[in-house]
Amino acid sequence: MPETYSAHESRIYYVEESAYGQTPTNPSMLSVPAESLEPAINPNNIKLRGVGNADLQAIKKGLRAPSLKLTYPLPSDAPINLLQYVRADLDKSLSIQLLYYKGAFASATNVISLLYSGCRFQRATVECSVEDVVKATAELLAQNAASGTTKLTGATYADYSGAVPFYASYIKKDSTTLERVTDWKFTVENHLKQVPVIRATNGNILKYLPYRHRDLTGEVVFEFESKEEFDDTLGDTEFTLEFGLGGSNKAVLSGCKWENLAAPTRIEELVSLKATFVAKTITIS
Repeated sequence: MPETYSAHESRIYYVEESAYGQTPTNPSMLSVPAESLEPAINPNNIKLRGVGNADLQAIKKGLRAPSLKLTYPLPSDAPINLLQYVRADLDKSLSIQLLYYKGAFASATNVISLLYSGCRFQRATVECSVEDVVKATAELLAQNAASGTTKLTGATYADYSGAVPFYASYIKKDSTTLERVTDWKFTVENHLKQVPVIRATNGNILKYLPYRHRDLTGEVVFEFESKEEFDDTLGDTEFTLEFGLGGSNKAVLSGCKWENLAAPTRIEELVSLKATFVAKTITIS
């Protein structure tokens, strides 16, 4: 029997689906250098009670709800290759495989495979701080999950590597580079709807996973050298924020307004300005 698996004995791979919930044949799987992975499955059990007994009468499976959380530095090889799928306008789904294994990956033994199909981003947060790298934290919902003991038949597995350090990023406001920022982040919330239908086959598995209304929010922390953000807020001014994601890749949030400003001032501390914002639209390219 193998010993318990460690984090260095796990990897995550993904591939775009051409048909929702169907893993492509002979897929070309791509990876991200994840810092943390949390696969989960909630069977949403239906618990039945009845008179005459204090205990449950029966437990029936409900709507299966597979989900996956991960945190990863944007790989400098391809910073937005996975992140781009947070866009509702792209309207794509993914098959995501988590592999736990022993030995060298090319000749792995004792493989445990968790394959999530029909995956879409529920939410993603991208953030950067000084002396760190640009990271993404994502939560995905899936249509179904399957377990196995092998890699996918006919699949190739390629690894993206590298990271985007803070000095390879930037932030612009209305085309002007900001050089007072110490931290930034933005969040895309897609509010997916799990839609099952009454059917005899796979009735406990959702049929659709559509996007609904989207929330775009974020936060920027400034060194307090200017009152510009206070002027923007008092003047009810819209602006655009552009975040550098590595190389020529960027996220542009348009129709932004500052939503809350705070400049805590304490003895023996420098004054910083924490500014949260809300946006109308986003493009990732």
